[in-house]
Amino acid sequence: MWSRILSPRVIGRTGFCWRSLFTMQLKTSEFQSLFTDGLSGLAEVFEKQQHELRIAGGAVRDLLSGKRPEDVDFATTATPEEMKRMFQTAGIRMINNKGEKHGTITARLHNENFEVTTLRVDVQTDGRHAEVEFTTDWQKDAERRDLTINSMFLGLDGTLYDYFKGYEDLQNRKVRFVGSAEQRIQEDYLRILRYFRFYGRVALAPDDHEPETLVAIRENGRGLAAISGERICVELKKMVVGNHADHLLELMYSLELAQYIGLPPDGDVEEMKRVWQNAKDHSPKPMTILAALFRRPEEVEKMDLRLKVSREEKTLALFLVKYRRELRKSEDDPDSLKPFTDFIIDSRELDSQSKVCELLKYQGEEKLLAELCRWSIPRFPVSGHDLRRMGVTSGKEIGATLQELRDIWKKSRYQMDKDELLSYVKS
Repeated sequence: MWSRILSPRVIGRTGFCWRSLFTMQLKTSEFQSLFTDGLSGLAEVFEKQQHELRIAGGAVRDLLSGKRPEDVDFATTATPEEMKRMFQTAGIRMINNKGEKHGTITARLHNENFEVTTLRVDVQTDGRHAEVEFTTDWQKDAERRDLTINSMFLGLDGTLYDYFKGYEDLQNRKVRFVGSAEQRIQEDYLRILRYFRFYGRVALAPDDHEPETLVAIRENGRGLAAISGERICVELKKMVVGNHADHLLELMYSLELAQYIGLPPDGDVEEMKRVWQNAKDHSPKPMTILAALFRRPEEVEKMDLRLKVSREEKTLALFLVKYRRELRKSEDDPDSLKPFTDFIIDSRELDSQSKVCELLKYQGEEKLLAELCRWSIPRFPVSGHDLRRMGVTSGKEIGATLQELRDIWKKSRYQMDKDELLSYVKS
């Protein structure tokens, strides 16, 4: 069951459009599964005080796509002060209310946390932050959201409220900004990267962008320079492990965005496209894809200064840039893992096996990757204590002997035991 309600609405001083509300009823198993004791209790509190409560944003998109959302956000006509009074009266605990100034109150019921945010309108924006005021108009809250597919609400009775054809876009696998792409972007320049991320999640074709959207992105790309590296990094990492990541990264370069988001201006796009094809079906880490863009270690350092990636991500990028040509399968025995396992055995890094797995994804070595995932690092059976018991007392000699024995052990494919190896010392 669905319906569309139309009424005229003036936009700014220059245009006139129709306000369009599309509604339908959703009764899927994924939607019904959300109704835990906690959500039922939350709904009862709002209903008792006659305040509307709806599911908002990404959770609605996921439910309409047949997915059970991992996180569910709620929107309401109640103000933060009204919510606090409601929850206090009902004896409901509130936690982590750092978002209260933005209208978000977190309630805890039946060991579940529920984030509920008052409907808002943006009073002033600077491309990074927004000053908001509260409203009871669902349409106005929908207007301030980034993409049509993220601007829908879902009542707890299953009624969908869609003001900007988000459901239609979702059905057609289209990613569009709410209203003017330029205006939405200038409100928060990070929306450029969110556009690309959601394009990878929703669109079927790799190149089905609206021309005016790409024009708005190109003309406003420099605004990303003012966005914090941490926020950029979150979006970028999600995007590069989604669909069409090779196309989207190439497009970002053609739109001249790389210089503003920590990627090398002359990044190796062709290498990235090749690596993406190698790795896409093997759950690569985001840095495995991004590393292909870097030609030199210095570019990884610059990326880290801008994006402030984790130490693990930085060391993986440096590892891949250094060893992607140097550490490869043997031409004499291309089916052997030995060059890679020897490297892991000799490495002093705790996560060397994980890094080598990413290297094999990078190189497209599917067979060797599968073998390495099943391989467990063997323990070298000889210690310095064993050599001392045999009369080797010089520290320098012990170190040299252990290395010789380790080389023999590696040649045996790690099969020799302690007694076999110590026999070489006796001889």
